[in-house]
Amino acid sequence: MLSTLLAAYPWLAFALLAAAVVVGPALGWWLAPRPRAAWALAALAGVAVLVTTLYPTGREVELVCVLGRDGTLAGPEPLANVALFVPIGLLVGVASRRPALGALAGAVLTVGIELVQALAPALGRSCAVDDAIANTVGAALGAVLAAAVLLVARRRTPREDAAALR
Repeated sequence: MLSTLLAAYPWLAFALLAAAVVVGPALGWWLAPRPRAAWALAALAGVAVLVTTLYPTGREVELVCVLGRDGTLAGPEPLANVALFVPIGLLVGVASRRPALGALAGAVLTVGIELVQALAPALGRSCAVDDAIANTVGAALGAVLAAAVLLVARRRTPREDAAALR
């Protein structure tokens, strides 16, 4: 489903990644004084990732797990995998005030997803090391954005904090 969409519109993955990098910091800055909202959005992003990656495709899987590495993040599908995990790294990093936790959460989530894909061939999905790497890169990019947002947010004045909470 996603592969078909990316094949038809190869620019879409880059556009989604660019949107995450441009909109993400503004959203993170707004969420910095609102950790509950950031956690809620992180949970929503996690559910979206799970649905996107584990929804049954209805196709037969010939290879359950691809262990080899292609080594590129430049194609539409790897870029989509990167973009998919940027919100996880950003939102968990902002909500917890620990960007490294955002990167770790994304890495753990992707390993779990790849394990489920490997152990449940009835889903019609196959696991791939490249997907796990791209997802982890996305979570790490989100964590870097979270670190930048938190650095800027620490420089807010008390008056700006009060205005942000209104």
